[in-house]
Amino acid sequence: MTDRTGEHGWEDWTWDDTLFAGAARFYEQGREPYAPELADAFRQALSLDGSGRLLDVGCGPGSVALRLAGLFETVIGLDPDPGMLAEARRLAEQRRIANAVWVRLRAEDLPAGLGRFRVITFAQSFHWMDRPRVAGLVRDMVEPGGAVVQVDGSRPGPERHPRLLPCPAAPDRAIEDLRRRWLGVDRRAGQGLRNTSPGGEDEVFQAAGFRPAREIPVPDGRVLERTVEEIVANRLSTSGMAPHLFGDRLDEFTSELRALLLEASPDGRFCVPLSDNRLRIWCPE
Repeated sequence: MTDRTGEHGWEDWTWDDTLFAGAARFYEQGREPYAPELADAFRQALSLDGSGRLLDVGCGPGSVALRLAGLFETVIGLDPDPGMLAEARRLAEQRRIANAVWVRLRAEDLPAGLGRFRVITFAQSFHWMDRPRVAGLVRDMVEPGGAVVQVDGSRPGPERHPRLLPCPAAPDRAIEDLRRRWLGVDRRAGQGLRNTSPGGEDEVFQAAGFRPAREIPVPDGRVLERTVEEIVANRLSTSGMAPHLFGDRLDEFTSELRALLLEASPDGRFCVPLSDNRLRIWCPE
């Protein structure tokens, strides 16, 4: 199959509300967790003391908002996907977190009367937005002394722990080949195609009136042991393999994926090395 990843870049993609349709229920089981010290890193870097408000833009099922809820008087999670917000509400209730509010809204429609915030976060969400527009909107929503924070995180390959893995890594290349066979060479994103993501966030925020980013590493380095079902859930939680893309053949696809995984690891165990996280902090000029 021809590699066409130079085509259908992020610049040409248009957002639509099916982007993560059906994916929310797979997040809790499938997504790799953030570093254990994430909340402490926020507290120390921003001198948080339990007061003020947090706005998490593109909050998904509340993965970061719920982790940080104890650092603020109120947290507001913002997302356009109703399934994500329903899952966030469920998890907040399950964890007995009472100071979280969930709002269905696109970032481009801010400020929407939400007021100003001590901290505004983007956790693996900013690349889906009209970044210059959103950076300018949140600039006016940060209260004096406040900040905007992007939480970065990515999963490294098994070479990080080449001799320490007691079980095989997930067969990413074979899973990608399976995705291509089912959905085509180009990566699906909602109703469109998108093979790339933008960079240069620091330049975007500086152009919107912020000072250069301050970066805070948040070490992790754990190796998680994951089951077949957790690997399946991980893939179904992504935009490129979101459940809606398979229509009424989702069960057929997941059956093939499970078979592929069991062929790679007959006992159904996989080792997933976790990378460090990073806080990128912007304060208004």
